[in-house]
Amino acid sequence: MKPLFLYSVLTIIFSPFIYLWLLIRCFKGKEDTKRFSERMGFSRLKRPKGKLIWMHGASVGECLSMLPLVKKLLSEDPKLHIMVTSGTVTSARLMAERLPQRAFHQYIPVDFPWAAEYFVSHWHPNAVLWFESDFWPNLLSSIYKRNIPLVLLNGRISDRSFVRWMKAKWFIQAVQKLFTLSFGQTREDVERLKTLGAPNVVSVGNLKHAASQPPFDQKELDQMRLSIGSRPCWCAGSTHYNEEEMIVDIHLKMKQIYKDFLTIIAPRHPNRSDEIEMICKSKGLQVSKRSRHDKITDKTDVYLADTIGEMGLIYQLAPLVFVGGSLIPFGGQNMLEPMRLGRVVVIGPHAFNFREIVSSGKTEGALIEVKNEGELLGIVLQYYKHPESFRGMSDRAEQLAMSEMSVLDRTYQVLKERVGI
Repeated sequence: MKPLFLYSVLTIIFSPFIYLWLLIRCFKGKEDTKRFSERMGFSRLKRPKGKLIWMHGASVGECLSMLPLVKKLLSEDPKLHIMVTSGTVTSARLMAERLPQRAFHQYIPVDFPWAAEYFVSHWHPNAVLWFESDFWPNLLSSIYKRNIPLVLLNGRISDRSFVRWMKAKWFIQAVQKLFTLSFGQTREDVERLKTLGAPNVVSVGNLKHAASQPPFDQKELDQMRLSIGSRPCWCAGSTHYNEEEMIVDIHLKMKQIYKDFLTIIAPRHPNRSDEIEMICKSKGLQVSKRSRHDKITDKTDVYLADTIGEMGLIYQLAPLVFVGGSLIPFGGQNMLEPMRLGRVVVIGPHAFNFREIVSSGKTEGALIEVKNEGELLGIVLQYYKHPESFRGMSDRAEQLAMSEMSVLDRTYQVLKERVGI
């Protein structure tokens, strides 16, 4: 039995359980109940006339990565429309705020065969650009059998995924052959995609380098900086479970030396903010939460930035930034955002999803890698005791982050030449 046909049969067999799981997600607020029909492949919107490109990213990170390309494609073709799909409520809200005219958002349908068929038939895009590694075989098959160009952009195969896919190579080869063209994020990703069966693979760089500075309200930034004043502070961004407790412990030790020390925590998943607040309060710390519109006062120990799409503001509140997902074996989060803003950036030892950026950053003295919580504390302490030792690092970080902006033009040129976009 062919791999993709077997997958399709299994999704039909398990569809009642998948549907029940979706209903549970609705109950937990993880699905948009007002637009739930989109998850079944149905839309209230009509297909716009003319050329339509469909771009898909799993969640917030991928959607932000594609925004520069969305704007580039629209600027090159004034008659083009772009549909962006994703699977999370937070990414949908962010896209509603950030997408330009002639671009719109839809939820990706669940990978039921009938939902995939109806969705692709309704929209019938002229080309599909799929970001990173969110593979849905029924949807991809529906695109392929209609002879619609299907391109994998910024393809990333993590260490864990590569090991897993190698054990099911018979299946992933069938999926990879559906793509007309694949862009690998790094040279290593290119080789892994080829090994997994991708027939046409190129590399022009990482599109995350092309992201523009995230938007922010300058007036609000000025007010928040005024509230912080001359207090020594640092920011821990995109933190994950188990990291916040380490950050809080570092805060307690810094507070023994600097009584007015301020820590800003921006969790990767803001819905964990109550849990993080409890960790802080259990250690006797005063918390101000952005989602409650709390102000930063003289009594605030920890400012919990538990909102979506505001890192352009939050990262500018402190000169020193730790980027999470890296003190635990998760793979790290995008450190280019604070680097682009000229922050002194620190990461943990597990940022393996960003190997090339980390390697370049360490070589050029543009970021700092620590092995554990103790070393992170040492860097925070050193930053305020011996600031001269960090001189020039923020400039080097900004230069490195901006050095690959041309990746956007390279990507567009290949798409134009090879796919006819």
